[in-house]
Amino acid sequence: MKKFIASVIVCGFAVAMVACGGKKEEAASTVDSVKTAVDSAATTVDSTVNAVVDSAKAAVK
Repeated sequence: MKKFIASVIVCGFAVAMVACGGKKEEAASTVDSVKTAVDSAATTVDSTVNAVVDSAKAAVK
């Protein structure tokens, strides 16, 4: 759920930046940087979820 919300927020920022104008090269650069940010956020969320799951498994044992 956090990954979905983060993706929606980042996509919202991307749409807002593109809608404000600018050249096509700038928009493409913005989309690439937003995609990189989304990938980074997804990796962070995945690692956090894995850490929490591992911690919960350890606590149950």
